[in-house]
Amino acid sequence: MLERGIPAWSLRIRAAPRVRLPTVPRKHVRSDDIVQVWLVVALPFVIAAATDTFPAPDRPVAGIISPLYSEEAIRDLNREAQRVMDRLGIKPGVRVADIGAGTGYYTVRLAHRLGPGSTIYAEDIKPEYLQQLKARLDRERIQGVRLVLGEPRNSKLPRDSVDVAILAYMYHEIENPFEFLYRLQPALARGARVGIVDLDRPTQDHGTPPALLRCELAAVGYRQVDFVSLAPADGYLAVFVPPAQLPPIEAIKPCRLP
Repeated sequence: MLERGIPAWSLRIRAAPRVRLPTVPRKHVRSDDIVQVWLVVALPFVIAAATDTFPAPDRPVAGIISPLYSEEAIRDLNREAQRVMDRLGIKPGVRVADIGAGTGYYTVRLAHRLGPGSTIYAEDIKPEYLQQLKARLDRERIQGVRLVLGEPRNSKLPRDSVDVAILAYMYHEIENPFEFLYRLQPALARGARVGIVDLDRPTQDHGTPPALLRCELAAVGYRQVDFVSLAPADGYLAVFVPPAQLPPIEAIKPCRLP
């Protein structure tokens, strides 16, 4: 019994009638049709990638060899950080980014000057350096510093978040300064300044000649507004203002010094 009251021998199973489907004519797809489809779909992405290519700097890029420049006690004896912060007008209420923070020479001194509730970003592309800096901030009970893991060509700072950016003894280590500066501009608020501290020596010797620095920043639209030697401390401080509007990427040309 299959179901209640119906004997199994009384069931008859009929085959479903055949249905003939209409014949669809085959269409031959030519290779040039495929090429046309590829051009329509993929070419815009290829063009976008090509137009987003920044020129490489026409000079050596130094490697990253250490999270600190020199002994902090010697730098303080020569009043390096104090003079740089004074020259950049850093006071409570100013939002500062220490780009290439390393173990935090500038970060710690910025925190002491700006006080609680200040906005300080400490950026680096080396996770181990940021771990060392975090341990230092915890040890010295400094709170509120925002650690940012950047990329070699992008600081990854939030848009309109910075009034002053400090790049100390690391500009010559930036993989592509043109792309880095281009991507830094959106993070800089109206009226922002960029302070670059470096040595007057070839980039392969971990410095940047001031004329080369001016040329490379000008290529991305940054304008130098101040320059001062930091003697008796090492190096110089060059101050730039970012462009209100970035130039087209294809208009950026690398600099070559004689």
